[in-house]
Order: sequence, then structure tokens, then C-alpha cells
Amino acid sequence: MADNKLAAQLRTEFGKGAARRARRAHQIPAVIYGHGAEPLHIVLPERETTRAARQANALLTLDIAGEEHLALVKDIQRDPVLQIIEHIDLLTVRRGEKVTVDIPVVLIGEVAPGAVANQEANSVSVEAEATHLPSSLEVSIEGRAAGEHLHASDLELPKGVSLLTEADTLIVNVSVPEEQDLGEGAEGEAAETAAEAPAAE
Repeated sequence: MADNKLAAQLRTEFGKGAARRARRAHQIPAVIYGHGAEPLHIVLPERETTRAARQANALLTLDIAGEEHLALVKDIQRDPVLQIIEHIDLLTVRRGEKVTVDIPVVLIGEVAPGAVANQEANSVSVEAEATHLPSSLEVSIEGRAAGEHLHASDLELPKGVSLLTEADTLIVNVSVPEEQDLGEGAEGEAAETAAEAPAAE
């Protein structure tokens, strides 16, 4: 996981007006919490923070008045229309400390011809060191045929990462495309109707 270093500043103003002023100055309001300490209210540089936050569970090294803080991005609030970041919640962590996070699951490869992969779970919960979190977990669907299933237990976890999601949680269901099901059904119904219809005299 990339270690993103950002220069942050303590917030001295609060409220919606202060937040709008911060965003106009290309800063993102944020709060750091955890380890029983009082929440720390800061502003972050917009461009660098937006880039770092593209990665799930981004780890940030924050320089606040010359003091280093290590924090994970836990929650991002975005404008529902513009999708710009309006606020970020950060969890303070220590090197070597284990944390619980949700990691995205990425499908790799192509299923067998005539089959389609349905991803039933987009992420799984794991425990890992805060400074060694995987950005994603890959599961191969290469050549999988209709009727096959992949569960959380089939995921290959990096060393030091423990699965917390139930092992039998369905991740991928490989099936026949719905169009094919409908087509076969329609053909079958047509055949039955023809068989039942009285012969022409």
C-alpha cells in the first residue's frame, strides 16, 4: 500500500460556512479520531488528497505543525451531484498495529464460453497490519463453467492478512446468461404448444 505524505493544517473555524471557505481555498475538511484521543480537526490539500483517496483504505502520513500522524481513510463524504470530496473521516493508526477493513474483490480472467460471472460480493472484511493493507484481492474466474461457485475461502490472502468474512460467503456465481435461459424456455414452450395443437385436417 502506498504511503501518501500530505501537509495538513489544524482547523480553527467550524460550521458550514467555514467548510465552504476551506473548499473554495482548495482544502478538504477532515477529522482524525482513534486510540481514545480527542478528535483532531484539520484541513487537507484538495488535489493530493483526492488522488490518494482513490485507493480503498488509503494510508496517509500527515505532517501537522511538524508532528507526524499516521491515519487511514475510513469514510468519505461527497457532493451528490459534483462528486467532489466534502469531508473525510480518518482513523489514527500505529505502525505494526492490526486493523479491520473491507477490501475490494477484483475478478481476473474470463469464464468459459456460454457462461457469465455474477459477482455477489464486491468486498470482504479482513484483519491486517495498518501499513500492509492490500489494495484489493483478486480471484480468478478463468475457464469457470456455468454452475461453478467461488466463496470467500477461495480467495488467496497475502501473508499477514486474516479473513474475517464468513468462509462460505458467496463471491462469484457462474451461470448461464439470462437471455439464453429465456430463449431455451421460449423454444421449449413453442415445442410443447406445437405438440399439443390438433393436427390440421
